[in-house]
Amino acid sequence: MFSQIYYLVRSKADGRYLAAHPDRDSKGANAGYLLLFNVDFEALSYLNTHGANVVDRFGVESIPGSQLKNLLQRWGFAGVGMIRDPLLPRIEFFSLD
Repeated sequence: MFSQIYYLVRSKADGRYLAAHPDRDSKGANAGYLLLFNVDFEALSYLNTHGANVVDRFGVESIPGSQLKNLLQRWGFAGVGMIRDPLLPRIEFFSLD
């Protein structure tokens, strides 16, 4: 996981990362799970499929796996959500615990 490059979707307006909040209703508000993609075109496909009307407000950036833990801690994310299929989407969630 540390040697791999991951791709993130980030807002051009405020710099926040695209995140999922699967536990919001059961546990109250949380920082959510940072959404990660294995390749850049999957991130672009996700944006075009699920946010076609706002795609110009986001950008795709890369991060090495070795910097992922620091980013999660800095932004207060509960973990990551790995996008396995950007069209459906199918997401696997992993927590920091």
